[in-house]
Amino acid sequence: MDTPDLNIQLKTLPSQPGVYQYYDKEGTIIYVGKAKNLKKRVSSYFTKTHDSGKTRVLVKKIVDIKHIVVDTETDALLLENNLIKKYQPRYNVLLKDDKSYPWICIKKERFPRVFSTRRIFKDGSEYFGPYTSMKTVSTLLDLIKGLYALRTCNYHLSENKIDAGKYKVCLEFHLGNCKGGCEGLETEEEYYENIKGIKEILKGNFKDSLSQFKTQMKQFAEEMRFEEAQKIKEKIEVLENYQAKSTIVNPKISNVDVFSIMSDEGYGYINFLQLSYGSIIRSHTLEIKKKLDETDQELLELAIIEIRQRFNSNSREIYVPFKVDLGEDVKVTVPQLGDKKHILDLSLRNAKYYRMERFKQIKITDPDRHVNRIMAQMKVDLRLSEEPRHIECFDNSNIQGTNPVAACVVFKNGKPSKKDYRHFNIKTVEGPDDFASMEEVVYRRYKRLLEEEQPLPQLIIIDGGKGQLSSALKSLDALGLRGKIAIIGIAKRLEELFYPNDPFPLYLDKKSETLKITQQLRNEAHRFGIEHHRNRRSKKALNTELETIPGIGEKTVVELLKHFKSTKRIANSKLDELETVIGVSRAEKVYNYYHNALKDKHSKNNLD
Repeated sequence: MDTPDLNIQLKTLPSQPGVYQYYDKEGTIIYVGKAKNLKKRVSSYFTKTHDSGKTRVLVKKIVDIKHIVVDTETDALLLENNLIKKYQPRYNVLLKDDKSYPWICIKKERFPRVFSTRRIFKDGSEYFGPYTSMKTVSTLLDLIKGLYALRTCNYHLSENKIDAGKYKVCLEFHLGNCKGGCEGLETEEEYYENIKGIKEILKGNFKDSLSQFKTQMKQFAEEMRFEEAQKIKEKIEVLENYQAKSTIVNPKISNVDVFSIMSDEGYGYINFLQLSYGSIIRSHTLEIKKKLDETDQELLELAIIEIRQRFNSNSREIYVPFKVDLGEDVKVTVPQLGDKKHILDLSLRNAKYYRMERFKQIKITDPDRHVNRIMAQMKVDLRLSEEPRHIECFDNSNIQGTNPVAACVVFKNGKPSKKDYRHFNIKTVEGPDDFASMEEVVYRRYKRLLEEEQPLPQLIIIDGGKGQLSSALKSLDALGLRGKIAIIGIAKRLEELFYPNDPFPLYLDKKSETLKITQQLRNEAHRFGIEHHRNRRSKKALNTELETIPGIGEKTVVELLKHFKSTKRIANSKLDELETVIGVSRAEKVYNYYHNALKDKHSKNNLD
């Protein structure tokens, strides 16, 4: 089969709305898309320079294009959604057709039963849902059974069979849960009044049922039937309590779908709230994996069509955070304030919570995906050209101007790599000079990595502001690494991030994972540096007294400390104990030093 000429296909595309399909050399659909204008949209793939590497790969693989012209953009959206679910093309976002949601069925029969089901039959029965959890279904069914007496048996209650006395009332009748329609003790009309009330409750409308119960209660009270009036009063309280819990917005907001989106580098999270009579009757969050760096608008439009199909929603109005193009059949509202904005914010909060829960789950179940997501997010947040899989952070320590040292900590894939941590004693700088010290340690670190042909980091973080960053840059310049490694400085006070040749700092969201990892690096470098500084000061203080003993060198000091653990124990040791560690000659020098000092101290005390 000859390969189609793409140029000819592009020139002959119509300028109507429709759906296009891209095929690879194997004849497999690799991408499905919609367009207001097929010619313009498809041509843009081959004439534009694409920033996304994934899109560039997709375009290289296209060998054939097919298209379907439709009447409207809405038709294009629906067709695109169906084709994606049918073929699951490699470069499209993933949409899974989930048929396992629970529904509430009102069976088409005399004296209809009301029950939960996961299967739908086209037999004229009415189905409400689907619901996103069985808990919601159970709560609604419990509410309905508490308000209305309904049959639960599977009998075929035809008029002839009831008249013939084929059935007898069961325990449910004696418990007051059923009124005995099987023996003709309740008319079909009376039963159907209950079904009408149930339908309204399932739609979120409590007003009619409340009004009906209040009328019944008043009537029973007037007829002195106080026990029955009390039972109706209890039902009213149950219904009002449920209504109070479920009604969270203006009751005038009815038959509306609310959509919001929260996204990161790899996934989009679209929350859906369905409102009826001011109550949320459904909530669902859809997770969509990005394939070609899709925009939030593209993801939201696709998700709205998918979710409305999945949940069989026919609402004529939707609330969204920004304008989307869904054709003329649906009114699109972008709320700015009031109750409408409140419910949109609630939807966004649900999307955020879902995303955070997924992060926690993925961290345990799929650590590779967790790391990949964080690395991709850091690349964007820190404006890097590649993911910072290997990061090194530097910090100086010179408490009270003494024993200047520096620390370098290393993170790989967002986690500390402690075997790669390094300490530096400042060699070329006199006194406390942070800038010169930073220049020295950065130079020494990367000169060594270059000489040993070790991998360089993708990112260097300098603990400090513009001054320390400039000093580190001098070393990178000297080593010819400027521009080859990204480098930033982080100032402690306001968590400002400084970049080379940029006078304005970057401020990250205080809750962002990127800032948390950056702070963790900085804090770890500070801790590691302080620890080394303390050890060095302690060792120097410990060694000073021993090294002042004439004829005792550093090697002897190390041997003594290694054996006796402290100068106090050395001072109190007997001569023969010292001789076993450092020999007769050096032992006498140490022994005499401490014992002569002790005699001098006693003599001085006696004179005083």
